Amino acid sequence: MQTDHLAIGDLGRQTDTKVETIRYYERIGLLSAPARTPGNYRAYTTEHLNRLSFIRRARDLGFSLDQIRALLDLSDDRTRSCDAIDAIAKQHLAEVDRKIADLKALRHELDHMITQCSCGTVADCRIIEALSP
Repeated sequence: MQTDHLAIGDLGRQTDTKVETIRYYERIGLLSAPARTPGNYRAYTTEHLNRLSFIRRARDLGFSLDQIRALLDLSDDRTRSCDAIDAIAKQHLAEVDRKIADLKALRHELDHMITQCSCGTVADCRIIEALSP
């Protein structure tokens, strides 16, 4: 194998991605299938490394696989306007804001349940009462 190619394990280590996940991204078309060595091993290039790093960073930021696919498709044409990319990012930000609001409401409810508990017996526990139908 040439030194400018990476084995799947090396690609996984450099991007902190499991081998199974790399294969999955290939199957669903997020990552192109690499060339094969004479021994039939996958031979990944710097392009694969960069693309997988992009996918991992986008996943870390919570983008869905469909959003990542759209971002990658849009990024392939470097001359086009980034309006569509902005729209995807704004949509994702709105989703994040909604989740934050939901988590704040959840935190408030849990805090309320805990403060209602007098730490007596289970029979008098407000937390159990609040969770029961």
